[in-house]
Amino acid sequence: METAVHPTQLGFAHFLAQADGLAHFLLVVLLAMSVITWYLIASKSIANWRMKKHAQAFLARFWDAPGLASVAEYLQNHGINDPFSHLTHHGLKAAEQFRNKTGQRLVESGSEDEFLTRALRRAINQDTARLEYGHTMLASIASSAPFVGLFGTVWGIYHALVNIGMSGSGSLDQVAGPVGEALIMTALGLAVAIPAVLAYNFFNRAKRSMLSDVDGFAHDLFAFMSTGVRNNTRVDRGEARIYSAPVARGA
Repeated sequence: METAVHPTQLGFAHFLAQADGLAHFLLVVLLAMSVITWYLIASKSIANWRMKKHAQAFLARFWDAPGLASVAEYLQNHGINDPFSHLTHHGLKAAEQFRNKTGQRLVESGSEDEFLTRALRRAINQDTARLEYGHTMLASIASSAPFVGLFGTVWGIYHALVNIGMSGSGSLDQVAGPVGEALIMTALGLAVAIPAVLAYNFFNRAKRSMLSDVDGFAHDLFAFMSTGVRNNTRVDRGEARIYSAPVARGA
């Protein structure tokens, strides 16, 4: 007389042993999604922490500086490590380019304020793209992982029912075990998707908050450089100051 498979013999290990090539492939896909998700969570968390730390130091130096020349010297000595210093770098570089313009290039057309506005807009666009790094991947994993797991479950149930039909035994204990094991794929898909969803929402909110602060700082920087609020002179007048851009942007 045949005996039913003992419940202790069922589980994830038994599921792996009975799974076919497609199921193993789906498991590898889910594992890769999980690794990518946690890599992005760790790397972006560290990068955001460093960025906020550098931003606080730069803003403190900026608001305490006697003039933009002192800010330019700070950038040359400490590099560009956050969106605020990156924005200021573009503004100072644009002012230097406007002083040395030849009038023979299209990029040099327009007034000084228009030239500065274009430079600041380019900097904000670059910082937006940099802050959005990894968001598309997190959103894709969050939306697709449950369906990958569900597909694995459907495929596992199909094979379980085929095997049960071939064995000629349709009792509950014969059906519950294989079907329950197939549901493991759905659970794995959710386990991959949930951290990706939470991480995407967290980093997206942090990005919006940072860009809001950068946008406000851009208005202040434009006012300082175009109207001379800090030193009562426009950037293209008075004593000539040569701004040398830092060699490379910091991490």
